[in-house]
Amino acid sequence: MKSVEVHNLDDAQLVEFVADARQEIFNLRFQHATGQLENTARLRSAKKELARGLTVAQQRGVDPEVEIKRQRDETE
Repeated sequence: MKSVEVHNLDDAQLVEFVADARQEIFNLRFQHATGQLENTARLRSAKKELARGLTVAQQRGVDPEVEIKRQRDETE
């Protein structure tokens, strides 16, 4: 996702984007450790996407960690 697209997300979508990016990085790292990852460049691009999302969140004053935890607590 390009930075313009990340900037156009509202706060709830931005938090979801950050959570999804973190989950994707976790999955890619796990695949890489087990030797199942074929496209290793995807790991680097996923990290850049996460950094892009976190940067936009910081600029807006949104803390994705707090929002993700709040969403988890509401579902439990």
